[in-house]
Amino acid sequence: MPSTPWRRMLLFALMVTPFVWLCYGAICQQLGADPAKTIVLLTGQWTIYSLFFSLAVSPLVCWLKWRWLMPHRRMLGLFALFYALCHVLSYLVFILGLDMSRFLSELAKRPYITAGAPAVVILIALGLTSTQGMMRRLGKNWQRLHRLVYVALLLGWIHVLWQVRSSYFDAVLYGLIGAALLLLRVFWYWRKRRVKASAHSLRG
Repeated sequence: MPSTPWRRMLLFALMVTPFVWLCYGAICQQLGADPAKTIVLLTGQWTIYSLFFSLAVSPLVCWLKWRWLMPHRRMLGLFALFYALCHVLSYLVFILGLDMSRFLSELAKRPYITAGAPAVVILIALGLTSTQGMMRRLGKNWQRLHRLVYVALLLGWIHVLWQVRSSYFDAVLYGLIGAALLLLRVFWYWRKRRVKASAHSLRG
């Protein structure tokens, strides 16, 4: 279904609002006692949220027939990349002061960073290959490559889980949502294989 400009603009405005709010809060000094921690935390959260939104498009199209959402799935995925890059940059700049030797030390010392780093690399690869031109060049390999988004989601969840110090609520909630989105795809794949097997047996 063709995309309508007002829907694209509305969805873009909704997705960019957290970033605008963070910028406003930083300028007006309204991000609490530890602004750096707030920025790193919220950009990380919106990376996960954006991934959820992107992966929720197919179920919504399938069940609610919201076909108008399909043209916007790429934009939602790119917002996941955008917030992931903001998350990494804010950590490097505001927490580490761009001290890369300290970053390497943190990478070895904190396992959750080791889990999160490859997730960001995957999102960068998916973002760079998200254009129509790259789809044509990669052919069937494009779909195989973009299935790595599930790996990125799993690594992102591990990144959150391994940071827990007190409440596991967010980690459990993210895990349940992620598991539901992934299990749906496993079910669809199983059903598709079953239909193909049935059709093959009927022809035989």
